[in-house]
Amino acid sequence: MDFSEIYDEYYIRIRKFILTITKDEWAADDLLQETFIRVKKNLKDVKDASKLSSWIFRISYNLCMDHLNKKKRALLSPLKKSEPSLEIPILKKIEQQQMGDCVQEKIKMLKQPMRIIIDLYEIMEFTHKEIGEILSISEKNSKVRLHRARKELKAILNKECSFKYDERNILICEPVKQEK
Repeated sequence: MDFSEIYDEYYIRIRKFILTITKDEWAADDLLQETFIRVKKNLKDVKDASKLSSWIFRISYNLCMDHLNKKKRALLSPLKKSEPSLEIPILKKIEQQQMGDCVQEKIKMLKQPMRIIIDLYEIMEFTHKEIGEILSISEKNSKVRLHRARKELKAILNKECSFKYDERNILICEPVKQEK
């Protein structure tokens, strides 16, 4: 296992994974660098090459969670002023379409663990086994979490959105106007 080969093979996937979680280009670059520093430093300890992928993703996942927890504490601290995060929409399957934008906004309403499981399965296309290894949960638990996340997203969409066909016969999603 040569580090440069590992770096070349995983760089793009790990960066995409980190961006999916953090939604912050600057943080993603820092976390990506730290991931590969840790991989290089601890590569000699990897005994089973078949677990390499999940090990690398687990490192980046843990770094992301640490980053988000620090960011959350900074936002909650009344003594500190935090910089606004760069909201950079990534991995949109339907660029600049009303349906995609609306659904993406509703996904942001999910709690972090539910967003992550949807991102890992639907966007990153990991298997439940891989997700289990990354999140240190069972394959069955991955399936249960995905089911719950989809169920919660469906409830949010039903409450927050109105679906209809436009004049071109294309399904569109419009936010429901909340009465005051």
